[in-house]
Amino acid sequence: MKAGPIASQGCGSRPPRKRVSELWRWPSGKQLELITPFQLYFNPELIFKHFQIWRLITNFLFFGPVGFNFLFNMIFLYRYCRMLEEGSFRGRTADFVFMFLFGGFLMTLFGLFVSLVFLGQAFTIMLVYVWSRRNPYVRMNFFGLLNFQAPFLPWVLMGFSLLLGNSIIVDLLGIAVGHIYFFLEDVFPNQPGGIRILKTPSILKAIFDTPDEDPNYNPLPEEQPGGFAWGEGQRLGG
Repeated sequence: MKAGPIASQGCGSRPPRKRVSELWRWPSGKQLELITPFQLYFNPELIFKHFQIWRLITNFLFFGPVGFNFLFNMIFLYRYCRMLEEGSFRGRTADFVFMFLFGGFLMTLFGLFVSLVFLGQAFTIMLVYVWSRRNPYVRMNFFGLLNFQAPFLPWVLMGFSLLLGNSIIVDLLGIAVGHIYFFLEDVFPNQPGGIRILKTPSILKAIFDTPDEDPNYNPLPEEQPGGFAWGEGQRLGG
């Protein structure tokens, strides 16, 4: 199954810290010819009957052989992942990881019914969808041919995949999962009588988020600006 292309949009400067988005930059073993797609693809029977649990993760990491589609997906998966992390998820790494887990869970669940073997492109489309809905006024340009607002981006990509002869089931799955997350996280809680259904587990916050500083904390002398207060000097003979 070939992975479809993803469109582009600029992003800000990169802060000097490790990002979740950089997890996708390592070269896969398939590209190094160490493993084959048959060891990676999503197969419920092998997962649940033969306990090949790794397939729940590896099916998201394969984007086809090295070529145009592979490079397109790698570049834009990193780009939109990075823009989300530096934008609406800045300082909320645990929430960012929880979106990954929630989206991956739904895609795996839907994958049981639509016979998809690789879900990496759908995951990328999900990220693009969430970013586009959270940046509705950003103007996009697609290969210099089309100008449109960001919320139309996932649909433009799906149409482009269709023109290339690729199946749009993967794109539709990514859009559907992205919409479910966006609705439950950004829309429903702000409706009259709405509640926040998606809540990031405390264990993820403990692992990924920096603890808030205690406003009543009194720093030690060596932690204060200027170091220890050694006292005032006196003049000789004073």
